[in-house]
Amino acid sequence: MAIKGMSLKKAKRYLGDVLVHKQAIPFRRHTGGIGRAAQAKLNKHHNCRWPKKSVEFVLNILQNAEANAEKKELDLDALEVTHVQVQRARQQRRRTYRAHGRIGPYMACPCHIEMILTQSKTSANVPKPAGDVPEDLPALTEA
Repeated sequence: MAIKGMSLKKAKRYLGDVLVHKQAIPFRRHTGGIGRAAQAKLNKHHNCRWPKKSVEFVLNILQNAEANAEKKELDLDALEVTHVQVQRARQQRRRTYRAHGRIGPYMACPCHIEMILTQSKTSANVPKPAGDVPEDLPALTEA
């Protein structure tokens, strides 16, 4: 939600600023126990954090998307983030050894991150179709 609708360059700059604590990620939904910070005022909210590990994963996904766009010869300046979705993945189970011979769960909580970047139509250099295809089809009339 924090980078949805941003251009690729702006999203990378924003996440880089989060890593050096120049800007913060607003937490709007799961806010129990999250403190308030003055940097959240920039997003018209009061709860925010600087999630280093998550930001690094999202930055890696954006760099991968940038490399894919270069390979497909897309305009990098016209790319913008149109869809971001995070889903819970299956928990990975390990065990931790406790006192008196007991064993406790030691779980990991991974996730699947889905991100779609599209090229904005205003600045895309898309060739127009040949002259055979009419731009506006006439309305059908019954005879």
